[in-house]
Amino acid sequence: MTGASEQGQTTAPQAGPPEAGEAPFDIGRRVASAVLLAALSLWSLWAGVQTFALLLAVLATIVAWEWGRLVRGSERDIYLLAHGFAVVGATGLGAFGLGALGLILLLVVAPVLVVLRLGKGGWLTGLGVLYVGLPALALVWFRADPLLGVLAVLFVFVVVWSSDTFAFLAGRLIGGPKLWPAVSPGKTWAGAVGGAVAGMIAGALFAWGAGGIDPITLVPVGLVLSLAAQLGDLGESALKRRAGRKDASNLVPGHGGIFDRVDGLMLAAIVAGLISLVRDFSHPASALLAW
Repeated sequence: MTGASEQGQTTAPQAGPPEAGEAPFDIGRRVASAVLLAALSLWSLWAGVQTFALLLAVLATIVAWEWGRLVRGSERDIYLLAHGFAVVGATGLGAFGLGALGLILLLVVAPVLVVLRLGKGGWLTGLGVLYVGLPALALVWFRADPLLGVLAVLFVFVVVWSSDTFAFLAGRLIGGPKLWPAVSPGKTWAGAVGGAVAGMIAGALFAWGAGGIDPITLVPVGLVLSLAAQLGDLGESALKRRAGRKDASNLVPGHGGIFDRVDGLMLAAIVAGLISLVRDFSHPASALLAW
């Protein structure tokens, strides 16, 4: 699972040629980390529902820990325990066909944490339960669909990765006006447009490559998921700025934290899940891909 990077960022790029003063070794670590995370995600996706859910549960638990660092300035507290329990429980329930119960678990724990942290930024702690748990639950829900489960998850990955890559390239090569400098000074409008166009093209190419899907139908879906991924990236940037941190953590060499790598994917997965929930709850993968 990899996420969105800074578009045209000059201080800590996620890809592209080395900046002045940036050692080739650091660039190599970044590339190696990204490739490893992508390979692990794809392998677990192919290996089966439970294997994929296990990886999602591990990554979601790490992101829950990073969320606590950003929101509460704490690495170990009772809220992290509840947060981790909720996201792991929901993901596990989803892996065994009990996604509705997983959703209920998240919806119960989130407001409880808001009340417990009332007056101390509790809404962000409660939001974290949903923001971390829902994408993991949505992805395992897609994967559990016996018809097009693997393709649905792969589609979300491809759109987000394509949007991320071309947003970065467009921002770096074209530059121009900043998208939201108060939150993320490195992002540009050119990068945002480049990512959106890439999402649409990725949708069409994915449909063509998969066969049996009208490429035109996935163009708007690719656009929506690309925009969601970019908003997710901006959202994490806002959290980091609020916390005064450059990265969510330093767990991933050259990339910061897991949250820094999956920020765009998280919101894109939530949006993809909502699309399928509205269209056909019983067949989520088909509802996302077959229009």
